[in-house]
Amino acid sequence: MATAELFSRELTVFEKHRKNWSRSHPGEYVVIQDDVIVEEFFSTYGEALKAGLKNFGARRGFLVKQIWVTEPVYSIS
Repeated sequence: MATAELFSRELTVFEKHRKNWSRSHPGEYVVIQDDVIVEEFFSTYGEALKAGLKNFGARRGFLVKQIWVTEPVYSIS
């Protein structure tokens, strides 16, 4: 199963809030599992990951996503 399919519910929640979050929390990280959003934003991936584990545990996946208006594109050559 592809990652996008695996987290389709979480990505739908993210897209629903992206516009508002990108204004108020650009570059920060959010943690989502199903329709549940951790009610805090994080400045680092590590902080967000720890919060996800604290809130949801390690038995099921959760999404840690950085907030941008548009996704950055990285080129490796």
